[in-house]
Parts: sequence; structure tokens; C-alpha cells
Amino acid sequence: MDTPRGAARNRSFELFHSILWTHRKAAETWVRARGLTHEQAMVIGYLEHRPGAIQRDIAEMSRTTAANISLMLKGLERRGYVERRVENSNERQKRVYATAAGIELIAGLNAALAEVDETIFAPLTEDEKNMLEALLTKINDRLPQHPQH
Repeated sequence: MDTPRGAARNRSFELFHSILWTHRKAAETWVRARGLTHEQAMVIGYLEHRPGAIQRDIAEMSRTTAANISLMLKGLERRGYVERRVENSNERQKRVYATAAGIELIAGLNAALAEVDETIFAPLTEDEKNMLEALLTKINDRLPQHPQH
């Protein structure tokens, strides 16, 4: 008996969800051991690579509201992981920077996640990994509001 097309698409989504859930749980375990949420670690990592970002850019990257980011940054600032600076005497537009303490705190996250990725994709050959990446790139390139990396 043939599988309806919708069922096949749902199965693909279930498989993607399972992989993403495994990755997310590993990341959450790693960051929680350091007293952070996944979102906080993501923001510190973003600031490490884009020092001096404005809150609006951080909100867009994290797909949340400016109010949520402001609240998160206040907490991270209190803990010494980020700092907001007024530049060019413009009080209305503060630039945000990860501090050395913030960067040190999340150091190793990429390495930890690379290990998880290795485990997830271990059953695939290099050719299969390349094919999967090509197919996912093709899908991602057609998505609305494709995120910039």
C-alpha cells in the first residue's frame, strides 16, 4: 500500500524534529550546567562574533521581542557577562558587548555541540553527509525570511 504524500512529509518533519530535539537537549544540558538558558548562551555567542550589536539586531537574531532581549540583557549584565555602552553620546542606542567573563563562560559550547553532531551524523558516510547538506541547503534557500549566518 502506498503512503500518502502528506504522511511522508509528516515523517520527514518528525525525523527533523527528533534530530533537532537531541541537539537542543545536549546544548541545554551544557548551558544549564553553567547557570544559563539556551537563549542566554546564544546571545553571548552572538555578541562574541558581533561585538557592539544593538538590541534590535539581537532581537531579530533570536526571533524575540526587544522587550524580552532588554530583560535578558539586564540579567546578563548584572551577572557580568555582557555590558551595554553608550557610544557617540547617543543614549537611545546602546551597543552591547560580551565581556571576557561571558565569553569564557560559553567557551567550549561549540566543541560540545560538535561532539553531539558527530554522534548524530555518525551513521552517514561522507557522501551521504554532503548529500544531506545539499538537500537541506536547497530547502533552506527557499524558506521565507531565510536566516543569515
